[in-house]
Parts: sequence; C-alpha cells; structure tokens
Amino acid sequence: MTRRQSLLLSSLIVAALIAWLGLQHLTAPATLLVRNHSLTCAGKTYPCAIGRSGISSDKHEGDGRSPAGIFTLRRVYYRPDKLATPPHTRLPIQPLTATDGWCDDASHPDYNQPITLPHPASHERLWRDDDLYDIFAVIGWNDQPIIPGRGSAIFLHIARPGYPGTAGCIALRREDLLEVLASLPAHATIDIR
Repeated sequence: MTRRQSLLLSSLIVAALIAWLGLQHLTAPATLLVRNHSLTCAGKTYPCAIGRSGISSDKHEGDGRSPAGIFTLRRVYYRPDKLATPPHTRLPIQPLTATDGWCDDASHPDYNQPITLPHPASHERLWRDDDLYDIFAVIGWNDQPIIPGRGSAIFLHIARPGYPGTAGCIALRREDLLEVLASLPAHATIDIR
C-alpha cells in the first residue's frame, strides 16, 4: 500500500467513525452559510432576508439584528393546516398548534423558550395570520445558557416578498426553505456573518 493510499484509507476510517458516533456537527464546517443577504446550502445559493439592522456579535432583545456566529438548528415547526404533509427534514420536527408561542420577556423564567398560550409574559404567537411561520427552524441562539436580554425567537423562516429585513431572523422564500430543510443533516448548523 502506498503512502497516499494509506492516508486515504485513514481518512475514510476517521470519517466513518465520526458518522457512526454522530459527531459530524463537531468537525464539519457549517451546513448553511449566510453572507451578504444570501444563504448557501450544499453548493446552492439562495437570496435571504436578515435582521433589519444587520448582523451583530452583540445581539440584544429588540435590536433588529441577526446574531453573528455558528449555531445549531434545533427543531423544525410547521403548520399542519397549511402543509398536506410534514416537510421532509432530518432535523427534529413538530407540528404547531394554535396555542404555541415563544416567550420574549427577558424578565420571565420562560424567556427564549416555547410556551403554551395563554401566557402571562410578553410573547410571540407562532400560529400567525400571515405565512411567515408556516414552516420554520429554531436557530440555537441564546439557549445554552439563556441570558436575559440577549435576544429570543431567532428562526429560519419564510420571507416576505422582496426580502425586507426581519426582527433578527433569517428568512427564505417558501420553496427555498423546503428545499434547504430537505437537504440538511440531522446535526445541521448555520454560520451567520
């Protein structure tokens, strides 16, 4: 066996061990890259919306900025009344109900967590009248640990026409979001810069 063949075999063994142990998220580059109002996934680039005030490594509640960094995509939610079948994805997935919300009150113990409505603290309704949250993935921002005031409810969701700025989320056209979610591995990450 040549040195090159030996190195190739070693690389394949390491890759197989990483896959078997489920550690791809620790060693692989980010699955999604967000740069200059574009999201790249599996070599394909899509237009996207970002926070109306840009991207910042110093994100705070209500600042209109998308957080900068690399984050895990935690879970996908979808409206079962709007999709005939659940979106195809390897991420954990859950149907929404009319009583689902997300706490955005930095002074409440449920801050930056899903909640059941009605809820006494300030919150965002996830079952919206528009289509923005018909399908969305939770971006793991400010959740391990949760720091009050650092921002909440950062999602990858459906964009408004023309891709206007968001409150801090990343947003794609509905068809693009479905395509991206279908291509993601179980331990997908997003790199926002």
